[in-house]
Amino acid sequence: MTLLPPALRPALAPALTLALTSALTVALSLGTAPPAHSAADPRISTAFSLPGAKVYPEGIAADARSRAVYVGSYADGTVYRARPGRSEAEVFLPAGTDGRRTANGLRVDARGRLWVTDSTTGVSVYDTATRRRLARFEVAGDAPRFVNDLTITPDGTAYLTDSVRGVLYRVTPAQLAAGSGPLTEAHDLSPALRPRPAGAFSLNGITSDRTGRYLLTVDMVAGDLYRVDPRSGAVRRVTLTGADLKAADGLDLSPDGTLRVAHNTTNTLSRWQLTPDGTRARLLHTITDPSLQIPTTLARTGGRTLVVRSQFDNGGPLSPGGPGTPTTFTIASVRGL
Repeated sequence: MTLLPPALRPALAPALTLALTSALTVALSLGTAPPAHSAADPRISTAFSLPGAKVYPEGIAADARSRAVYVGSYADGTVYRARPGRSEAEVFLPAGTDGRRTANGLRVDARGRLWVTDSTTGVSVYDTATRRRLARFEVAGDAPRFVNDLTITPDGTAYLTDSVRGVLYRVTPAQLAAGSGPLTEAHDLSPALRPRPAGAFSLNGITSDRTGRYLLTVDMVAGDLYRVDPRSGAVRRVTLTGADLKAADGLDLSPDGTLRVAHNTTNTLSRWQLTPDGTRARLLHTITDPSLQIPTTLARTGGRTLVVRSQFDNGGPLSPGGPGTPTTFTIASVRGL
């Protein structure tokens, strides 16, 4: 992982490799990995493409007001914008903007501000009209971290996962108004997580219900989903019926309690129904197809599900410096999920 600062490379490069390869090993052992060759699912098409030879996209966010879609590059931190009706996205924030090395989780809040995480440092917030950075929050110290994904609750508070530390960070509206500061820990989930090797990844995707009563975050290696009460800090493992959430990456929760999940190394998308209190989830449907090309995150917009095709296995984070040549990087549009 040459994108990491030198001080963090020894700790985080093995962590990412272990997390992704562990998920793939589990998938293969359970027989859930896709066949090596199959026809593309007719429900899966291409929504738009991303310019660049080695984009390796990771995060996606839809702006409900403008209908624009933003995608972040894990390789160099470029943020792309796809306008409605366009077949190719444009560069919105170039690589290295404000010193950013990666662009993992992305979200657009209710006021149209774009939040972009950098796994090595923290999160920045941008005005989508002017592209001006409005705020920046960084994890203090030099200890290993991997700021991964984020969600924004109805009151404007952002919560972010750290895949190495097993904690959730928080940025409040008051902190956002101040413009900068440390990215502070809000909830430590490590006591609730299943045992894992030292330095291995755990928490990945995160989402929240429409009222802000609870957060949901996934342990991608163990396959567990956790419910967090943002007020009390209470953590409980969600009871899953029908399958688990191994290799789960991006989460998207609809107002009706439908949870959609992207499982990266198994090339799978799943749909679940949550109980109203968010304590139980039942598997409703899955789509598995290699044309998903290691899906990392997803977003619902305009009645369709947009899925990031990361191609991490083609010379990307799953095989850095190894064989594999990526094809054109694209975002998939999936029907029936």
